[in-house]
Amino acid sequence: MAGLELLSDQGYRVDGRRAGELRKIQARMGVFAQADGSAYIEQGNTKALAVVYGPHEIRGSRSRALPDRALVNCQYSSATFSTGERKRRPHGDRKSSEMGLQLRQTFEAAILTQLHPRSQIDIYVQVLQADGGTYAACVNAATLAVLDAGIPMRDFVCACSAGFVDGTSLADLSHVEEAAGGPQLALALLPASGQIALLEMDARLHEDHLEQVLEAAARAARDVHTLLDRVVRQHVQEASLLLGD
Repeated sequence: MAGLELLSDQGYRVDGRRAGELRKIQARMGVFAQADGSAYIEQGNTKALAVVYGPHEIRGSRSRALPDRALVNCQYSSATFSTGERKRRPHGDRKSSEMGLQLRQTFEAAILTQLHPRSQIDIYVQVLQADGGTYAACVNAATLAVLDAGIPMRDFVCACSAGFVDGTSLADLSHVEEAAGGPQLALALLPASGQIALLEMDARLHEDHLEQVLEAAARAARDVHTLLDRVVRQHVQEASLLLGD
């Protein structure tokens, strides 16, 4: 990561955060009444929306049904206005397909799919504004939506990115930090057990530094869990009040 100074001598980043500090996170559950579960999240200036349908019967060919567990279907798209570049195909391109696959792998590790054999769970995620940490925002929004749908999970699955600059690990990368092109990774973590649902690296990183960057991402993911847990508890409390409990 060269050119722009991403970390000052005083230890501050371009946006004023410390190395391990998260961007501001705001989230809401139950934003769509028509879906079985839904959520909206903002991580800094990155904004994502997730909706969940299911478990329901397999759509299309019944040969796709799995006898011992539910089929998890994930689709990712980004709004044409989500970045400074205008896209002709907001979904269906290679990046969208890869992101959908990553989300499916992540949630297959977290959802108790064996409780719903021969059924299907659909998770749709759309990025409304992209400013770094897109995968993490999608995972965190989808986690809230799955919980909103009442689908049993082993644990929350919480995600965060991390990078490495001038011998220092940075958590929750912004677009400016990602675009600088240094070593960076994305981590999805089940915080209670410490199990890694997905880990992806975008550049080479010396093994001497890998553990440090991975720990920064894991620590940030646990901080995300604290925030998401608060959102879930608040949502349950509000729902209880509406029901008169």
